[in-house]
Amino acid sequence: MSKDIRIRKGLNINLVGVAEQNTSKAVQSNVYAINLLDFHGIMPKMLVKEGAEVKAGEPLFYSKDNQDMLFVSPVSGELIEIKRGARRRILMIKILADKSQEHLKHSVISPGADSEEIKSILLKSGCWPFIKQRPYDLVADPAATPKAIFVSAYVTAPLAADLNYTLNGKEEEFQAALTALSKLTPGKVHVSIGKGSNSPFSELENIELHKVSGPHPAGLVGTQINKLDPINKGEVVWTVTPQDLVIIGELLLTGKFNAQRTIALAGSSVKTPKYFTTKIGAEIATFLYASGVNNGKFRVINGDVLTGKKTSPDGFLGFYNNTVSVIPEGDDYEFFGWNKPVFDKISTTRALTFSWLQPKKKYDLNTNTNGEHRAFVVTGMYEEVFPLDIYPLQLLKACMVKDLDEMEQLGLYEVIPEDFSLTEFICISKQPHQQIIREGLDLLQKEIG
Repeated sequence: MSKDIRIRKGLNINLVGVAEQNTSKAVQSNVYAINLLDFHGIMPKMLVKEGAEVKAGEPLFYSKDNQDMLFVSPVSGELIEIKRGARRRILMIKILADKSQEHLKHSVISPGADSEEIKSILLKSGCWPFIKQRPYDLVADPAATPKAIFVSAYVTAPLAADLNYTLNGKEEEFQAALTALSKLTPGKVHVSIGKGSNSPFSELENIELHKVSGPHPAGLVGTQINKLDPINKGEVVWTVTPQDLVIIGELLLTGKFNAQRTIALAGSSVKTPKYFTTKIGAEIATFLYASGVNNGKFRVINGDVLTGKKTSPDGFLGFYNNTVSVIPEGDDYEFFGWNKPVFDKISTTRALTFSWLQPKKKYDLNTNTNGEHRAFVVTGMYEEVFPLDIYPLQLLKACMVKDLDEMEQLGLYEVIPEDFSLTEFICISKQPHQQIIREGLDLLQKEIG
């Protein structure tokens, strides 16, 4: 029996440039890259050197804290560069792909095998990093036992890929992955889908299905966790995205690590927004220019416009991303823009703005923050779009002043940076909410663990 979740607080940001449901195959990338910044808190130890030949799915490095946790190559080819930063910290690993791909083969195991066997194959195959944990938003600790596992297949973020379209026909892989993950927790595997949607998860077994409705951030897994089974101190939950479940399921069924992704190229700066099949770590340019980009300055975002990271057109697709957004660069300023009626921007206030009159209108927004950084002011705006049972302003301020007791009491264990992406969007103080929460989580983990 499913439990419906209805979210009332939030804000849908309707933007021009949603990807059309038309999929093309991206040009094969010459170089693929693994960005170590995608794995927050992981200290890598290399297993191969520059110039080495690797197969798709062959380990490149392991975590210093857990030698069994391997991170693998998405393609076969030559490791051509290990890019390092300050103190020789590894930032990126680049691989020159072979024209003919060769995969490292693992033994096929039953999704219904015991938990230790499943955990072992996920660790050595490179699929374990797809499992994230809360608190702290890190790659899951294999030694921990989560009280539950959560999957959100309901998308509400602006310009994000439509999972019902990109993952249609992957029911067999989903079932294998979810059956295996159910062996790793004594609790339930919660899967959330859109109410009334034709989701590929609708008829699966070994899960507890939930139907979600409401505005963004109803689709964020953190919102669903808060409504279903909130995290208390000392508890751990794991989360997995639907596109990563496909890779896990295919590994269990075939023994191969297949890094293929169907990604959405979206945004008002793209002439023909659409979907492309490519692989993790591919060059963004291999599908960016295939759809055409409008003249003028634009920003490429690895992910959706609220939580993604700025990258260059010759950057690489992130490890966890299935969306690339391209919107105009907001480096121009509007004369007296603060002192006249505004019809082409989204606002939660009604002071000289009129977006509330047309809730379904689509907007062509740029990256301009429309104001400078300033002191926090108490407005009550965050609470209008923040559906979690948490005081957002007080938690942000506790993180800023590094008050550990207040962080704990105000619910920092329950949230990760993306949960504050919408409050950051509407913030009239122009504060970097996601960065504040990330720094607060890092401090809490360092001091309390």
